Amino acid sequence: MSLNVDHLLRTADTLEQAILKLAEVKPGDEVLYDLFRNAAIKSFELSLETTGKLLRKALKLYGGSPRAVDQLVFNDVLRHAGKHGLLDVAGVERWLAYRANRNTTAHDYGAGFADETLKILPSYLADVRALAAPLQELFNAQS
Repeated sequence: MSLNVDHLLRTADTLEQAILKLAEVKPGDEVLYDLFRNAAIKSFELSLETTGKLLRKALKLYGGSPRAVDQLVFNDVLRHAGKHGLLDVAGVERWLAYRANRNTTAHDYGAGFADETLKILPSYLADVRALAAPLQELFNAQS
């Protein structure tokens, strides 16, 4: 089975569509707003988890112990991705912030916090797409 980023890119596309549809909601249509806001946040969470799984697979390709990679917490996976050049220093910091936000969304379902999460999604979406290319290159090189 070849490694690829197709699922990650699909989650990015879903997130993008949720953001676009959310922007089209007419004022006062609270149900549609909630629907697309929740879809965007869920897509964010799913794509972040997918990114973590792909980064773990990528780190294993650098020759580290698969067991050791599997035992890394998500933040350490991000730091190791930076050490191997999959993310730059600023990128690692942004991804750490995304992860911190995701951890909060998992425990706080308030509308205010959800609306704050929406503000980071455009930059997050750009970072997901930017990370997909080097990951795919790495996976292709291993095939």
